[in-house]
Amino acid sequence: MDAKIHPAVTVSNIRNFIPVTLDNETAQYITLSELFMIHCTVFQVHDHLQPNTSPAAKSGDKATIEDVELWNRLDAIVLHWIYGTISSDLLQTIMKQKTTAYDAWTALETLFQDNKPAQALHLQEKLTNTRLESFPNMEAYCRKVKVLFDQLCILDAGLSDQQLVLKLLMGLTDQYKTTTTVLQNEKSFPSFNEARYRLCHVESCKSA
Repeated sequence: MDAKIHPAVTVSNIRNFIPVTLDNETAQYITLSELFMIHCTVFQVHDHLQPNTSPAAKSGDKATIEDVELWNRLDAIVLHWIYGTISSDLLQTIMKQKTTAYDAWTALETLFQDNKPAQALHLQEKLTNTRLESFPNMEAYCRKVKVLFDQLCILDAGLSDQQLVLKLLMGLTDQYKTTTTVLQNEKSFPSFNEARYRLCHVESCKSA
């Protein structure tokens, strides 16, 4: 395929497709990784995140100059995408001369996946310290709690649905004390989605 019409060449700003910046503090590796792999699949360069996929590796002497040049260009594009979605600190950590997209992607995976216990502890602390007062509304607060919960699950450190709801209630302000008491003492403990719906309803009633 001609490099000029390859889908990956049409991407001028990776931020338009992946609005996430990976750094050591936000613990968003799982989110970034999933979005990035989907993006690479859509733009037909997912093979650049896998080992030994260059024409030279697959075909040896049979690879044409055009195939090699196209692959090198596309690999540089994917590498540029990776560098464009990580913090400057991470960029300095993984950047090497004459590296490939696969090497950079693997370096990121090693940095984050080989440190699961520390990541899980960091996320648990963030979940404990997440409180409604730091968000513009109940929906934003609940969404953040759910994101942290999902990330913990991916790290095999998830909570039960009941524990998640209790964490949600613990972060509410005093004006929701009555609602919290009601939810905690119901005969059938609410699911996270039920608790979120009712809390958002209470908020809308308070602001009406």
